[in-house]
Amino acid sequence: MIPRPTVGLLTALALALVAVPGPLAAQDAPAPAQPAPAQPAPPRPAASAVPTAGESAARELTLRDVLDSSARHAPQILEAMARQRSADARALSAEGQFDLVFNAEANARPLGFYDGSVAEVSAYRPLQTNGGQLYGGYRLSSGKFADYEGKTATNQLGEIKVGGVFSLLRDRVIDERRGRRELAGFDIELAALDRDLVAIGVQRRAIEAYQQWVAAGLRVRIYRELLELAEARQESIERQIQLGARPEILGIENRQNIVRRQGLMVRSEQEVQLYANALSLFLRDDLGQPIVPSAQRLPRRLVDSVIPRLVDQGTAIAARPDFQTLLTRLEQTGIRARLAENELKPRLDINAEASKDFGPGSPTREPTVGMVGLRFSVPLERRAAKGRIAEVEAEQDALKVRLQFLEEQIGVEIANLRMQVQGAEKLAGLATAEAALARRMAEAERRRFTLGASDFLVVNLREEALADATIREIDANYRHAAAQAELVAALADREQLRL
Repeated sequence: MIPRPTVGLLTALALALVAVPGPLAAQDAPAPAQPAPAQPAPPRPAASAVPTAGESAARELTLRDVLDSSARHAPQILEAMARQRSADARALSAEGQFDLVFNAEANARPLGFYDGSVAEVSAYRPLQTNGGQLYGGYRLSSGKFADYEGKTATNQLGEIKVGGVFSLLRDRVIDERRGRRELAGFDIELAALDRDLVAIGVQRRAIEAYQQWVAAGLRVRIYRELLELAEARQESIERQIQLGARPEILGIENRQNIVRRQGLMVRSEQEVQLYANALSLFLRDDLGQPIVPSAQRLPRRLVDSVIPRLVDQGTAIAARPDFQTLLTRLEQTGIRARLAENELKPRLDINAEASKDFGPGSPTREPTVGMVGLRFSVPLERRAAKGRIAEVEAEQDALKVRLQFLEEQIGVEIANLRMQVQGAEKLAGLATAEAALARRMAEAERRRFTLGASDFLVVNLREEALADATIREIDANYRHAAAQAELVAALADREQLRL
């Protein structure tokens, strides 16, 4: 039979334990048959771990805030965007090969028997659909010229000339200028795909940094609840020891428990700060400077902010920037192959020109002159072109093999990540169920202790088991959220990644 003073002290201790707030001291209500995910309640104020009363109005940091900031200010993404602008500039330079070119030339003879001088202006523009060009000019001469320089002389008002050169075989379908322009256009696509690839990787790491920070903050709250429970019990135990109801060794044991829980608190708070520092690489202000998030901005729970969408494997593979990059490089090798095949063809160009002299002068120059000419050339051995064709064909074969392997690799990666998401979801559900059962056990043990049917040490063990189960629930939810983020990145879901 327990003495009446002892029963009264035990009852007072039980009431003190029940009065402690937080998830580890929940109300004595039966748990539902299908428990919802257990989340820790707001803890008491704690330096560097939880918000103070004056800071409670601070807005929680969301994953969307981090992703928006990272997409705008992450240095890796800005660097990739700069490379894209460089590709745009190279494409503009390639277009410059088709610019209109103006020439001016003048020659005079201050000494000699003949004093003829000539001035000429001309312009030409390469054709964008043929390897030839269109040209025109104006020429004016004065003075005397030798008989063998008759083509240099013009009538008094000068000569106007227009003409064009057109490729009939080599350079008709493609030439060096058009080939470089097409390659530059694909370089722009490659730069854009590289930017997407870098951005997806940065956003994936930003999600990971945010999730680690939130999970560490939730662990801090659980460890603080444990510490507060132990500290509250220590006061009750000290009073019982003074009254002689408990042995002194029990107080020493509980103080040892307090020191151990303080160690857990210090280590978990350090983890929060480390993860906050890592998160600052992605969370930046409008000037691009890193922002270390404060503890009062920690969310109350870990939310599934990115959820993989159901898409077929072919669509998922086609959306990957690395897969599109190989396709684009294969297109570029096709252009180089066409350029090499163009060099195998003989050159056959036709030149059509018309000219007209104006003003007084030689009557032989007055009529309009029309001229048509042909130019033909062919490399006899053509080893340079054959070597380039063989080189391009080998590069195409290598790219096709790499493309096939990448397609298989992406398929396996997505399938594995889907399995990881499903497995992590099941484990998270089991961890939630375990935490709910541990909570029911702790609540039942507290009721038994209130009735005098249990021991203080058993109650303490039940509450620590609840804390451990809650920590495992947090870790399981973190692994589930991390697997979902990995799958979203593997699917290149730019909308959910805020790109």
